[in-house]
Amino acid sequence: MNVCVIGSGGREHALCYKLKQSKKLKNLYCMPGNAGTSEISVNLNINISNFNEVYKNIKNHNIDLVIIGPEIPLVNGIVDFLERKKIRVFGPNKNAAQLEGSKIFMKEICKKFNIPSAKYHECKSIAEAEKALEDFQEPIVVKSDGLASGKGVTICKTKNDALKDIKSILEGKFSSSKRVIVEEFLEGEEASYFVITDGKHFKQIGTAQDHKRIGENDTGLNTGGMGAYSPSLIINEKVEKKIIDQIIKPTIHGMAKLGYAYKGILYAGLMIKNDEPKLIEYNIRFGDPECQVLMMRLESDLLELINNCIDDKLNNEELKWYKKSCITIVAASKGYPGEFKKLKKIDNLPDNKQSSNEQIFHAGTIKKDNQILSNSGRVLNATVARDDLKSARTRALELLDQINWDDKYYRRDIGWRAIK
Repeated sequence: MNVCVIGSGGREHALCYKLKQSKKLKNLYCMPGNAGTSEISVNLNINISNFNEVYKNIKNHNIDLVIIGPEIPLVNGIVDFLERKKIRVFGPNKNAAQLEGSKIFMKEICKKFNIPSAKYHECKSIAEAEKALEDFQEPIVVKSDGLASGKGVTICKTKNDALKDIKSILEGKFSSSKRVIVEEFLEGEEASYFVITDGKHFKQIGTAQDHKRIGENDTGLNTGGMGAYSPSLIINEKVEKKIIDQIIKPTIHGMAKLGYAYKGILYAGLMIKNDEPKLIEYNIRFGDPECQVLMMRLESDLLELINNCIDDKLNNEELKWYKKSCITIVAASKGYPGEFKKLKKIDNLPDNKQSSNEQIFHAGTIKKDNQILSNSGRVLNATVARDDLKSARTRALELLDQINWDDKYYRRDIGWRAIK
């Protein structure tokens, strides 16, 4: 098969890495890709927001299957568009994508189908917000309804801080939405739980723990993710049964009941305390950086798995996993998630062909005049699988330490709760 992965981040590099291992793959493309994907696929420098251009290039390159990596094109309806053009595509359609595209939609699904989640209130004005805040204890979580590149959630220490944040969202801080919700702060440990579903059946496709904060010991501003490890040590059999019975099954069945059958990767962001999981958010695709550790641990053929999902044959699939623990550490541009400089030279990158147990997945890089340059906030992911998590982290840090790049910043404590 000729396969095209849509996207340009670390997630897409990891998907290309795994797809490349399939015996069923003929040619691999990435649109638009990055400096890392160019080593293992053909990059197509196309604006993925322009669906007509995407379609034109799919036809020109005789692409048989399109796999959508990021959430924005999914929320904007790329699956619906390509399906109308009779293109084989993997990912949820626009209606189903509301699970991530609108936090209010997601909370309404939780309410309708009794899915455990945080108490919340939608606020349409400052006056309504002031009244709603009386029902919440500090700290208070304020969320923008729409997509905000990982920056739409703020944990506010005081009600005054919450009001300021609510006001900025109502006034258009994010272009995606002026709707806002106030939510109770959930204590516990975060975990990520992934399933692949054809709308009826589903398979667990990995667990992980992400690290959202920019600083060591989970301090500082929220980011898109500074690292992850897999499998998550806080999801035991007892907790997993609750996740499936109370969260995953009601969501898949509930969406089908509403006429919004969900097909693709469903990623539940969870808070777990005393073995009780609650849903924080849904994502409609693989997480980034969680995808990087999942693709290194997955032994099964990803291309075959995706094709079975599209063809409603998922129930026959038995997934196999490598038994090793895996960690990924994100190297970001200094200043991220605030202001940072782009187009900084990166030298002395490790050779990805040396080992299947360690990879530098590229996220925000471009190649110019045969030189690799930084091009975003999160730039590289050192991903390592080992028999134990501690040695995996040690090796990932060694890989990042040897890279010459003036603006590199990364946490040295990813997995700190799991590594004692």
